[in-house]
Amino acid sequence: MTSTPLAPAKRESFPRRTLLSPARGVVLTLIAGVNIGLAVLVANATGFLLMGVGVLLLPPTTFLIRWLANRSRRLAGQWSGVQIAEPYRPQPVFQPGIMGLIERCRWILTDPATWRDAAWTLLDPAVGGALAMIAVTLPFYGVYGIVISSLWPVLTHAGMNDWYTFVHVHTGNDGMRWVPAALGVVLIPLGFWASPALIRLHGRWTRVLLAPTRRAELSRRIVRLTETRADAVDAQAAELRRIERDLHDGAQARLVAMGMNLGAAEALLDEHPEAARTLLAEAREASAKALTELRGLVRGIHPPVLADRGLGDAVRAIALDSPLATQVTVELPGRLEPAVESAAYFAICELLANAAKHARAQRFWVDIRHEDGLLRITCTDDGVGGADMDRGTGLRGIERRIGTFDGVMALTSPHGGPTAVTMEIPCALSSQKTSSS
Repeated sequence: MTSTPLAPAKRESFPRRTLLSPARGVVLTLIAGVNIGLAVLVANATGFLLMGVGVLLLPPTTFLIRWLANRSRRLAGQWSGVQIAEPYRPQPVFQPGIMGLIERCRWILTDPATWRDAAWTLLDPAVGGALAMIAVTLPFYGVYGIVISSLWPVLTHAGMNDWYTFVHVHTGNDGMRWVPAALGVVLIPLGFWASPALIRLHGRWTRVLLAPTRRAELSRRIVRLTETRADAVDAQAAELRRIERDLHDGAQARLVAMGMNLGAAEALLDEHPEAARTLLAEAREASAKALTELRGLVRGIHPPVLADRGLGDAVRAIALDSPLATQVTVELPGRLEPAVESAAYFAICELLANAAKHARAQRFWVDIRHEDGLLRITCTDDGVGGADMDRGTGLRGIERRIGTFDGVMALTSPHGGPTAVTMEIPCALSSQKTSSS
C-alpha cells in the first residue's frame, strides 16, 4: 500500500499567487509544447507496432508520457488545488527477452489510462496551451503597450507597421501614440488578476483528461480495501500474539509464582511462621507487580484516558511523559469513533517515539483537527530528518494502521530536517466533546 496525495497544499497568499501565475503559465506552455512532440512519438510508436519496431518504441514513449502526465497532476495540485490521482494499473512482472517486450506492450495498450494520456498529448497543446499562454501574455502584453508608446518615434521611423489591439502603429498615426500605454496600464493589472484564474482553469482541464475514470476509481478502491482488510487481519493477529506473549511472560508467570509461594507458606505456617511470613511478603510483592503489568497491558490495548477523555487529552497525557518538549493543538468539536481514536492515538505515539529515538529531536508538535469529514493530524519534529518509509522506523506500520480506515499518510523529511508526517482519516464526529481544547 502506497501513500497518496493528501488534501490541497497550503493556500498561498494572494500576492504570491498573483505574481507567480505568469511564470507558471510559462511552465505549462512548455509542457503543452512538449506534448506536441510526444503526440508525434505516440503516433509513430503505434503505427510501427505492426512492423515490429513499435515494440521497442512504445514502452519508452509511454514512460515519457506518464512521467510528464504525473508531473502535470502534481502541478495541478500544487498550483490549482486540484488533486488528481494516478490512474495506472499496477505493473506486472514480465518475461525476459522479446516476449517480455510484447507482454509490456499488451499491458500498456490495454490500460485505459494510456489512451487518456494519448488524448491529453493531442488536446492539451490546443486547450491547455491556450490557457497557459493567455496567463503569460496578458500582463506582458500590457508592458508591450507601454514600450510601444515610449519608443513610438524610434519604432515607427524604423519601419514598424503593426497593430496593438485597435491602434495602428505607423508613422502616420502619431496622434494615437499614448493610447497603447493607456491600454497597457489597464492590461497589466487585468492580466495579473486573470492569470491565477486561468491557471486554476488549466488545473481543472487537466483533471478532465488525466483523472481516473469512475471504473478505474472503483477498481483502485477494491484493491485498496483488499489490502487494508488483509493489513487489519494481520495487525489484529499480531496484537493478539503480543497480548498472549505479555500475559504468558509477565503477569501469568508472576501469578503462578505467587500461587506456589502461597502453597509453600500454607505448609510452613504452623512449624516455621517466619519463613511463611517471608513467602507471604513475596507473594504480596508478586501480586503488586502482576497488577502493574496488567494495567500496563490494558493501557497498551486501550488507555483509560483515551476512553474517558478522548483523543486530545490522551495525546496531551503522553506529551507530558515524553522526553521531548511537545506542543499539542487540538480542534475537535466532538468525539471520534473509538476505533478511529485508538488508531490515531497509537499512530501519534509511534511518531513521538520515532522522533525521540531516531531523529534526535528536541521539540515535537502535534496538530489535530477535524475538517470536511476528515481527521487531519500533522506531527512535526525538529530532528535531523532523513526518515524513510522503508527503513524500519514503524512508518509502514502506521500507514497500515490508518489504512484500515481508508486513511492516507504523507511524509516530508529532508536531510537536516524537519520531519513532518500528515495523516488523514475519513470519519465523522459521533458525539459532543468531553475534553478541553
